[in-house]
Amino acid sequence: MQEKVLTPPDGVHLEDIEVGRVVEFGRISVSKQDIITFARAYDPQPMHLDEEAARASIVGGLCASGFHSCAIMMRMIADGLLKDGWTSLGSPGIDECKWLKPLFPDQVLTGRVICTEKRALASRPEVGLLKVKFEMLNQAGDVIMIWDSNQLLKVRNPGPKVESGGKGERPPPLESVWDGPQGAAPDPTRNFFEDRQIGEIYDLGSHTFTKDEIIAFAKQFDPQPFHLDEEAGRKSLFGGLCASGWHTAAIWIRQFVAYRQKIEREIREAGAPVARYGPSPGFRNLRWLKPVYPGDTLTFRGRTAAKIDLKSRPDRGILQTDSQARNQRGEIVFNIRGQILAERREPFKP
Repeated sequence: MQEKVLTPPDGVHLEDIEVGRVVEFGRISVSKQDIITFARAYDPQPMHLDEEAARASIVGGLCASGFHSCAIMMRMIADGLLKDGWTSLGSPGIDECKWLKPLFPDQVLTGRVICTEKRALASRPEVGLLKVKFEMLNQAGDVIMIWDSNQLLKVRNPGPKVESGGKGERPPPLESVWDGPQGAAPDPTRNFFEDRQIGEIYDLGSHTFTKDEIIAFAKQFDPQPFHLDEEAGRKSLFGGLCASGWHTAAIWIRQFVAYRQKIEREIREAGAPVARYGPSPGFRNLRWLKPVYPGDTLTFRGRTAAKIDLKSRPDRGILQTDSQARNQRGEIVFNIRGQILAERREPFKP
């Protein structure tokens, strides 16, 4: 166990973070009912809801949604780091998440974090950016999830502002899934790996965030003040009460799963074979681009971005999808490149 880092009287600022130091935190147990409750609300796939269906799947047993794992990690971070004095200003996103092993019921989870890079923002010198690697471990010591993440933290002694911004200060603009060349919608009667076409577009519906649901999700998974209290939200970088980024991600996966299950029902009704999908090895380029406030209505859309053959699983391929959400003003507020295993019609032959 790593030695506990002492918290300065004014809280942990950018200056206090030691690059390369491993810090362990958190301890939480996840029950079967916890897994099913989250899945019903956000990720109702059979492997997360039904023990018999899960045993027949690749994972071999009832397991938590990957986004449930992320929400649990966020709760451990909130309890084990942020409440311990980190002057958190939120996170702009996750560069990559890997789900390495399933999270089964009754596992006891812990976390550890290492900072790989830190700097103050040139255009906002009072704000620091950490590049951090978070790992979730089970009671056997196996790493079951890894985040390559970004964290904003206060700077105790800000330097001068640089108007032009620093090198790499602004990431390259995202390609909007609403603009540019648009592919056709997927064929509603065919959903095997070979059937899917790069560029195909699917609209995933809309969701309006309410104050009550924002606070309820935050209380359970991300109890930072700007997700819980209107006055604290007004005093934060966000300027008002706003949804946890993981709340937005949970709504996205719910919309995505609902869309795919609708397609599967249509295929069954047409008497055609239905491809098996899942699990997911993780995601990339998760970005929370703008806050989501009470009353905001997000519209979600996805576009098939890439298809990857697998030598290790010739009966499956990986589909990569770029998904985004935009608010009622047309502003893109959320971006993710999702990945999922999809059944092939014929085994892959290199």
